[in-house]
Order: sequence, then structure tokens, then C-alpha cells
Amino acid sequence: MTADIPLSDRLDDDDYPAYTMGRAAEMLGATPAFLRAIGEARLITPLRSEGGHRRYSRYQLRIAARARELVDRGTPIEAACRIVILEDQLEEAQRINAEYRNRAEHEAPDSSLPGAS
Repeated sequence: MTADIPLSDRLDDDDYPAYTMGRAAEMLGATPAFLRAIGEARLITPLRSEGGHRRYSRYQLRIAARARELVDRGTPIEAACRIVILEDQLEEAQRINAEYRNRAEHEAPDSSLPGAS
């Protein structure tokens, strides 16, 4: 599968599962148990290598880092995962609303033109 995707595209892809569990935990300053726990809480679902090992993308690591910040402040891991999920849903809803507003502004007739009402 990876042979079909050029290396330059894989390096630029935030969703490409480039990091092993050990490397991901090291980058986050967390333990593999933390990554397993946020996986069990369904915050992120790592892809699996052909050998069955967990692999994480840069996007997943950003999500995990946000959960780690909350846990480090004393938030229970389940609550931290729920907060991050809700934050992500809110961000997506705001993005969609902005797209709708932008589209509506471009489709609405210009009321400053003669005959437009």
C-alpha cells in the first residue's frame, strides 16, 4: 500500500500513520499506557501495521497532546477525551457554518444594484 503513495505525499499527509507507539509516546512525553487508554476511550483509533502494531498520525498526536494537557491539569482521562471530542465537533460545526455563510453571501443578490430587492 505505501509503495503506491509517493514518499513526498506521505511526509506531507497529517493522516499518514507514520509513528510507532513508542515514538508517539516519546513525542508526547507520555506512556504507551496513556495512548492505549485514549484508544480505549475512543478518542483516537490508531491504524495497525501488517504485524498488528499501533501506528499514529500527526493529526492523532495533536489530539492526544490536547488530551494529555487536560490530564496533566487533573482532568480524569475519560473526561479529557470527551472534552477533546466536543472541542473537535465544535470546531467542525463552526467551519461548516462559516462555509454556509460564505456561500449565502455569494449567492444573495446585491441589494445595492438597481432592481435588486
